[in-house]
Amino acid sequence: MADFAAARLNMVESQVRPADVTDVRLHDAMRALPRETFVAPGKAYLAYADIEVEYAPGRYLLKPRDVAKLLQAVRPMPGERALAIAAPYAAAILEHLGLSVVRLDEGDLSQPPAGSYDLIVCEGAVGRAPAAWTAALALRGRLGVVERDGPVGKACVYVRAEDGIGRREVFDATPSVMAGFALEHGFAFE
Repeated sequence: MADFAAARLNMVESQVRPADVTDVRLHDAMRALPRETFVAPGKAYLAYADIEVEYAPGRYLLKPRDVAKLLQAVRPMPGERALAIAAPYAAAILEHLGLSVVRLDEGDLSQPPAGSYDLIVCEGAVGRAPAAWTAALALRGRLGVVERDGPVGKACVYVRAEDGIGRREVFDATPSVMAGFALEHGFAFE
């Protein structure tokens, strides 16, 4: 029988903390939440490995390091309203931190439920964040997502300000691009 409690502790100590994740609240949440319950029973032994783990056909949890760094970058605060897109583990962490979380795991993931959100996070990569996601951000709302168009993606944070949307890249990551979210390249004449 696997010792998942020890694996959780080892995950935080060997993958999360050394990756400059200094938010102790994230450490505590990741030590407390049984990550193995977010993957298929036959894959529970992979839950704490430094890999993406498939939790549904074509859907993957981010590596522990990547989800921790992404959540730290968007700075979740208790009482905020969050939207978790294809992000069951991140949603559980946010709930553990005291946020109210709406989960979007089914249907058209490019169209968020109506409302405005203080925080939006996605555990799958996209070619570029859909405009509907940034439009769903409340004033000072943050979107954390990995944008990938090639071998290495960039974890990005979008922030809604009074004068528009800002974007910054925070770290490199290589999660799989979700179906339907790859950039379409075309030919252009100059």
